[in-house]
Amino acid sequence: MAERFTVTYLVIAADEREARQRALDIALEQTVEIPRDVVPAGYVEDEILGKLEDLKPDAEGRPGFLATISYSEDDIGGDFLQLLNIVFGNSSIKPGIKVEDIGLSPGILAICPGPRHGIEGLRARAGIGRVPLLMSAIKPVGLSTAALARLAHDFALGGMHYVKDDHGLVDQKTSPFAERLRACVDAVGEANAKSGGRASFVPNITGPAGAIVERALMAAEAGAGAVMLAPAMTGYDIVRTLAAHPDFTLPIVSHPAFSGANVVSPTSGFSHRSFFGTLHRLMGADAAIYPNYGGRFGFSRAECQSIARACAADLHGLKPIVPAPGGGVNFDRIPDMRDAYGPDVMYLVGGALLQQPDLVSACRRLADAVEGRSA
Repeated sequence: MAERFTVTYLVIAADEREARQRALDIALEQTVEIPRDVVPAGYVEDEILGKLEDLKPDAEGRPGFLATISYSEDDIGGDFLQLLNIVFGNSSIKPGIKVEDIGLSPGILAICPGPRHGIEGLRARAGIGRVPLLMSAIKPVGLSTAALARLAHDFALGGMHYVKDDHGLVDQKTSPFAERLRACVDAVGEANAKSGGRASFVPNITGPAGAIVERALMAAEAGAGAVMLAPAMTGYDIVRTLAAHPDFTLPIVSHPAFSGANVVSPTSGFSHRSFFGTLHRLMGADAAIYPNYGGRFGFSRAECQSIARACAADLHGLKPIVPAPGGGVNFDRIPDMRDAYGPDVMYLVGGALLQQPDLVSACRRLADAVEGRSA
């Protein structure tokens, strides 16, 4: 018998009887996808068919039950995308079902080596100890390469550890990818030479399937410090592929664009922690950007804290990754964010810095604030 892994779902139901029926339907839908009375006896029924292991009322008081279903490693066949299919393939189309947690097994870990660097690798690259990481973004789309490079220079000179492309910057005529990559790596290098810092430029390599690996390798050759892509657009397996690529060794930053439908519903999709924490670590992302609470996207403080905990939780040897909350982060928010996240976080601050008349000094004030050095 193969090892089994588990998925815990929130199943919306009026009572336990309905919840059990819905859970048993999930076990069928996610594996054999045929009526229960025609499931073949023997191997298919005993091994391949999902098994309901536990059913209990939701501890958070939501109108549903938590159903834990186990699946055989034989279901996934050593294929990461088939793992995702088993976790939440057809059932993701049905209302009132939400993935709460994923319990791993040796077979999953064998196909998901996880992040190559994690939070400690990103800190080492930046030359810092256990203090928060700082990231900002050059923007907006439509600026020239020269203007974007000036922003990259000033962010780095001000002490940002990572300076990334805005997620909307790809290969537009105003700033083609290859041209912008070279200019911004050089600009950050010039700032480091002046300040003695170790800032890194992070290009956005999101693009057509055939271009992603090519851009990643180009970024490494040009001297970038990491790359960023949006897995919900490029496909989740590309992150895992890059994280294990023998010729690519840079850290990978994930961007949440196009992923909102996976988490925003209280009764469908994934829990925030399982999506931005567990799934991103399985993919091999080293940092996971997500919307911070209190900003323009509607994530709650508790949801954001659950992501941070999942990024750091013991996950059978997978390296902890860095949670990177962004979106509406400003100076007034820093004290509460310090209390919410502690030091194991990356502050992603963009517009609030660009609003300041002196970008370099604003970055320095941000660094003081996140480490508690400001009044």
